[in-house]
Amino acid sequence: MGFYDFTVKDGLGADVSLSDYKGKVLLVVNTATGCGFTPQYEGLETLYEKYKDQGFEILDFPCNQFANQAPGTDGEIQQFCKARYNVQFKTFKKIKVNGPDAEPLYKWLKEQKKGAVGSRIKWNFTKFLIDREGNVVARFAPTETPEKLDAKVAELL
Repeated sequence: MGFYDFTVKDGLGADVSLSDYKGKVLLVVNTATGCGFTPQYEGLETLYEKYKDQGFEILDFPCNQFANQAPGTDGEIQQFCKARYNVQFKTFKKIKVNGPDAEPLYKWLKEQKKGAVGSRIKWNFTKFLIDREGNVVARFAPTETPEKLDAKVAELL
């Protein structure tokens, strides 16, 4: 099973095949609207705006598993992101990233690149960088700001 074999739900609950993203450089992020790292949305949007025309996409997966920091419906989360940070990249349905009910995509991502606490996601705003062939090339801790990822994204483009 590879990255492009997964299907996920968008913010409206419709199926999205990740094969739609073949040939693009991707940053997959689990996010939250009430987290100390939430201001990273601004940096993510800046990165997206800078590279979207070169084949870069950000896949945003809200997650409420960490101190209930992503409350609200999928619609409310999307509205918050657009109103507060003018987010233009795709926000998907809220998911779980750890435990038996973890989104299958995240189970796979964690197998590909382990982090400081093994395969578990430590907190919101953990980031996975995917190359144009669907390979997970890097995993970044929540403390790694989007600005620090700029050179790595540019390198893959």
